Amino acid sequence: MTDSPAPEPRDRLTRWRLVLGGDEADPDDVQLSAEDLVRDRALAQLYDGGAPGSGRPGGPRRGGLGRSAPGVNRWLGDIRTYFPSSVVQVMQADAMDRLGLHELLLEPETMAAVQPDLNLVTTLVGLNRVIPEHSRATARAVVRAVTDQLEQRLRSKTVQAVSGAVDRAARTRRPRHHEIDWRRTIAANLEHYLPEHRTVVPERLLGHARRSRQTQRHIILCIDQSGSMAESVVHSSVFGAVLASLRAVSTRLVAFDTEVVDLTDEIEDPVDVLFGVQLGGGTDINRALAYCQSLIERPEETVLVLISDLYEGGIAEEMLRRAHAITSSGAVMVALLALSDSGAPSYDATHAAALAAIGVPAFACTPDQFPDLMAAAIEKRDLAQWAAANDIVIASAVEDDEGG
Repeated sequence: MTDSPAPEPRDRLTRWRLVLGGDEADPDDVQLSAEDLVRDRALAQLYDGGAPGSGRPGGPRRGGLGRSAPGVNRWLGDIRTYFPSSVVQVMQADAMDRLGLHELLLEPETMAAVQPDLNLVTTLVGLNRVIPEHSRATARAVVRAVTDQLEQRLRSKTVQAVSGAVDRAARTRRPRHHEIDWRRTIAANLEHYLPEHRTVVPERLLGHARRSRQTQRHIILCIDQSGSMAESVVHSSVFGAVLASLRAVSTRLVAFDTEVVDLTDEIEDPVDVLFGVQLGGGTDINRALAYCQSLIERPEETVLVLISDLYEGGIAEEMLRRAHAITSSGAVMVALLALSDSGAPSYDATHAAALAAIGVPAFACTPDQFPDLMAAAIEKRDLAQWAAANDIVIASAVEDDEGG
């Protein structure tokens, strides 16, 4: 396989011309193609006149999208056509900050032209209370495109990990005769093979307890709606839908700020969940835990996942006492500082360490790690050890002044 040829010098000049913008000092031999002219115009409209952070010198460019939704739609269409997807996402994010697209996103024509991505979803979720009715269907379609992609990526691994964990947790070493798993029993007792009798004499029997049609595990996802948790809220809504589809587990989904909202009735549809939350506002973790505690009927079969940056606006001491009561009852509890690919945001390291001291490990987790985390929790494995084995930094090991 031969290496790709190096770019022609003229290509390099063209790229630099697009990066730096044009002015009277442009080399005469840099001629932009028709497509490059469209790219140049799109860049000029976004990064005009050496705006802060643009990396461009000041110059004669006079771009800007103005307040015209049709102009925004054309611009969005141009960048999707002439730039790769990764660049489109960066430019859309920059446009949100530089050009005030938050207001223009309330127009259905604009939303229809935007390339759906996670940042856009969190923006729409944050705006959902002010999106007019005529734009709501388009906004939901944009959000659904992203949640469907996430579910496609995460469903199989989640179903396999959680179902397998529930199955393993149901195994017993004192099975009735009809419950014996003979393959596993023989494999575990090969050392007791008697050649003269050509048989294995099992010292221990492995099998499954009688399968019950009732729910075997109860999962509660308790999600902080504060602004820094936006990406975590999106992923939580997708995992909630996947978990709700499993017969062996019962899943509740609770969102909170200073109020508590039970979104379990909408859990099967991540879009309904996301348009039922309201990002931002205060935080009362203690109040949320009080509500979740009231949902726990069989502690030994319950896993409570608190997804929060742990900045408590309520009574912190009561929050810790309540968390201790939950773990003391036999339930498994874990605090996720983030459920996202972006890492942990700023969080309250003092509360994280205090939770860890009472048996509630606190750490950030990526969506790809979450299914295995749930499997470990269902099997009642040591979650701090699980985190360490997966190279995840546990918050209790971080100095208080490094909690971010």
